Amino acid sequence: MTAWIRPIRRGWIVRAEVPGPDVDEFADAYRVSTALARPGAARGTLLAVQHPHRTPAALAEEATVLDALPGARRALRDLERAAYQPVADVVAPYRVDGPDGSATGVLCLVDVAAVGADGLSWVRHSEQVYPEVVAERAAVLTGLGCATSAALLVPVAGGELLTATVDQAITAAGAPVVSTVDSSGRRHRMWLLGPGPIREAVLGVVAAQPLMVADGNHRVAAAAAADLGGLLALVTAGPGLRVGPYHRVLTGTGLDADALAAAWRGIGLTVHDAPAAGLPGTAAPVAWAGGSSGNHGAPAPTEPGTVVVRTATRDLVVELPDAPPLTIDHAVVETLLLHDALGLDPEGPHVRTLPEGRDPGPDVDAVLLLAPVPLADVQAVHAAGGRMPRKSTYFTPKPRSGLLLADLD
Repeated sequence: MTAWIRPIRRGWIVRAEVPGPDVDEFADAYRVSTALARPGAARGTLLAVQHPHRTPAALAEEATVLDALPGARRALRDLERAAYQPVADVVAPYRVDGPDGSATGVLCLVDVAAVGADGLSWVRHSEQVYPEVVAERAAVLTGLGCATSAALLVPVAGGELLTATVDQAITAAGAPVVSTVDSSGRRHRMWLLGPGPIREAVLGVVAAQPLMVADGNHRVAAAAAADLGGLLALVTAGPGLRVGPYHRVLTGTGLDADALAAAWRGIGLTVHDAPAAGLPGTAAPVAWAGGSSGNHGAPAPTEPGTVVVRTATRDLVVELPDAPPLTIDHAVVETLLLHDALGLDPEGPHVRTLPEGRDPGPDVDAVLLLAPVPLADVQAVHAAGGRMPRKSTYFTPKPRSGLLLADLD
């Protein structure tokens, strides 16, 4: 039964801190390039290894990802010697606690043959993916021959048993081999389990239930496309997993609040000015330097059904129409508000995705704030064999990239 869940036969654990910027803080190409442009960030860092074609030198040379990969592989070997120590035939019990939740689970390899979307596979995606992102990440995985970050997989049932079994393994293991605090205040601890009955018990529980991809849908698809030695994953049931919101940013459209409101009203949507910040049923404002006049700074919605739109002059509330069950707000926003009303491609250059708590970046016309998708809705869509819209769920807390590297060659 456990054949599709495997130990890491050859890997490396960090000796102290992951070299360079915190890889997990950068959600898109612009932020990665900006981070790599800082002094010292483009040489000898895991971020540069994961995104070799986005360093200043690679951008200046207009290097493709395939052009940059040989140098990235050499840089990774240097990092393994300088900042890591080798391990063999292990799984890694893992615990992360922070302001956005807690999770206890195990880092291990998952056979990519177990990944599918047919409703019968052991591992199924929860969200749609961008094909170009998958292709790029598959190329990096193939070129490096090493997984540097883990997907977050959640059992569809039996979560309490998984948590209890890993807790027992952690107690038996004693002190963690890695303990660190990331830039957002989350404490990450990791232990190692070699061959023996405790490891077999953990792997048996992990493999007993199908798994949903909670975070890392692109990583999972890339691992399947690369078809190397497996998928590095943290399998966890929480117990404190949370689903945060994923917003949308309009950039380079030239549209202001009046133009947006007119376009949305033109297709029959109800639009009105946003109430002042701090009213019941709203979340904390999203930081944005786009302006500060009128009622600017309206909080994000906490329940599905409305979208708060922040612009440089004033903020709006758009009431979403009633939709069939299991229709997610993100799908309605991308279809009606963006494509139908504004003529924008939701995957095009004028629309960016924005996870909770991040700066929207430069040249912002508007930020469309959406409520977090309830976990029950995510699970219901998954159980029905469907997929959520791209970048609609932001599961936390996540495993930190670079604490454990897994050889895939």
